[in-house]
Amino acid sequence: MGTLLDAYALIAFLDDEPAAADVEGLLARGDASMTTVNLAEAADKQLRLSSVSLPELHEVVGSLPVAMIPLTEAHAWRAAELRARHYDRRASPVSLADCCLVAVATAADRVATADRALLALARAEGVATVELPRP
Repeated sequence: MGTLLDAYALIAFLDDEPAAADVEGLLARGDASMTTVNLAEAADKQLRLSSVSLPELHEVVGSLPVAMIPLTEAHAWRAAELRARHYDRRASPVSLADCCLVAVATAADRVATADRALLALARAEGVATVELPRP
């Protein structure tokens, strides 16, 4: 079973937020991965809201035991279909990046996040979840 991290999980770890210890435990298992789309989302937020530089962030993230999953065309179609079926601005504001995460998930994976919309999406699609503490 692999653990798929969303952008929040990586940011929580990097910023030592309440979920950092949980994410550290998930990383220690050695089966963590995330999509390159979720990496872009996390990196964007870190670069805009912290004093870290791109080279520094690249070095830190590159040292983590996280496999990066590139999005394929099949994943992109699946993500679009998931968002079209599940997105609602008020009831289910699931992001396209999070739909990409669920699109790559297999029956043996679990999604780790604090995002309620993503948790609901993953569960609705039969993907196991790890609910992280919210900030």
